[in-house]
Amino acid sequence: MIQKQQSMTFSPYMDIYNLVVPKDNLLRKLNDLLDFTFVFDELKDKYCLDNGRNAIDPIRMFKYLLLKTIHDLSDVDIVDRSKYDMSFKYFLDMAPEEPVIDPSSLTKFRKLRLKDVNLLDLLINKTVEIALEKEIIKSKSIIVDATHTRARYNQMSPRKILVDRSKKLRKAIYQIDESMKSKFPDKNTTDVLESEIEYCQILIEVIEKEETLVEYPKVKEQLNLLKETVTDDIEH
Repeated sequence: MIQKQQSMTFSPYMDIYNLVVPKDNLLRKLNDLLDFTFVFDELKDKYCLDNGRNAIDPIRMFKYLLLKTIHDLSDVDIVDRSKYDMSFKYFLDMAPEEPVIDPSSLTKFRKLRLKDVNLLDLLINKTVEIALEKEIIKSKSIIVDATHTRARYNQMSPRKILVDRSKKLRKAIYQIDESMKSKFPDKNTTDVLESEIEYCQILIEVIEKEETLVEYPKVKEQLNLLKETVTDDIEH
């Protein structure tokens, strides 16, 4: 069940945002000047409006996905960053001390509520359109670039997305330890998705054995994103 009105956040620590999130911060401007209720209107058919437990606010969940699109991170890492990034918390309408959602809730929302990928594109494009109208972002801003990136991914096959993300993961690792090349499996040379998935699974398994290596944030983030993509592909 969802409610039309977002619950108001009360906290004695709200003034912290004025100290740590500048007025010209992109996420702050988006949150202050955009009315995100259009998200509710687009998603209301995905929920029961008068039965069951209250759902996590769909506007907040969409904002998580917008952040995920901008930063190209896995569900796990985008939620983890929202624990300590005050600009994220401000954008998500959270109190500074408020606990974040479980990453599984975001995954469930992404898979069950937004099965239609075009719907997410519609919501993101609407956000960009409003932000451009209000001159919050310019044509070269990160959000517009992110939507172009997303459009590029939508035009790629699932196999090519895996190839792209495994490549970024290997690149992040080589910047730290180039000798890892000798431990990695031979790349898949076919156009078969299942073969690419198998390659990625072996690659992930090899990397996860390197406990020190996976603690590097740039490796961990790329690893989590590849794992999430493999899981999504297997499920579909």
